[in-house]
Amino acid sequence: MLLQPTLLSIAGSDPTGGAGIQADLKTITSIGVYGAAAITSLTVQNSKGVQSIKPLDVDFIIAQIKAVLEDHNVTHIKIGMTGNIAIINCLSKLLKSFPGVVVFDPVLASTTGDSLANTGALSALTKNLLPQISYLTPNTSELELLTEQSITTAKEAIECAMILCTTNPLLRGVIVKGGHLNESDATIKDFLVRPDEEVEKSQRRRFQNPHLHGTGCTYSSAFASYLCLGNTPVTAFQKAGDYMNTVISSGNNKTASTSCSNGPLLHYLT
Repeated sequence: MLLQPTLLSIAGSDPTGGAGIQADLKTITSIGVYGAAAITSLTVQNSKGVQSIKPLDVDFIIAQIKAVLEDHNVTHIKIGMTGNIAIINCLSKLLKSFPGVVVFDPVLASTTGDSLANTGALSALTKNLLPQISYLTPNTSELELLTEQSITTAKEAIECAMILCTTNPLLRGVIVKGGHLNESDATIKDFLVRPDEEVEKSQRRRFQNPHLHGTGCTYSSAFASYLCLGNTPVTAFQKAGDYMNTVISSGNNKTASTSCSNGPLLHYLT
């Protein structure tokens, strides 16, 4: 029988299904990749924000990951919310022996503006986990935190991404997401920044959809999924942008949330 590649998501759980592990698996499955999951933290959250976070025991997280790695052909790992210093450090140790591609969406600030990592965790992340990462997909706020720089323009964001590529030898690329830059523009411009390569640009329409809970998780998982299917980084980047167009536009006239804004994305491809 043909052994399928598995994309393992390591992230937090969102009870509404809009972000975290749930959004990752919806994205991965809809693109046509087999997805597995190891949960780092339980959260209490909805469209109104994150109310509570409960990181799981490190040994239990490690057991989840090893159970998947021992039984599946895991070629790619996507990491989302890490939770705390202990989890960050254990993941960094595990990744040292992983031969595949690791895509990291550094969940340091959610769409609602909630901070999901304290100063100590941020330091551990940049010193221990980031050096093990293949591709990084931060939003603008997270890119500012990782580089300790202020970002107001796409040029500044690209420069910050290049700093990360220069200081982390294993980092093959950083996706600069333009959703929070020039928010009055009719289009969103994303950039793939790689060391010693020209910057690639992806342009997509900006839909006036107020329901965008889980966009970061979804974008990163889409990129990882297209890589898992064997696409080049540039093609995976372009396809991830197209995927975001599809799922965001699908929520233009319908929603799964009773809130007026920041409901979940609808991972429908029809």
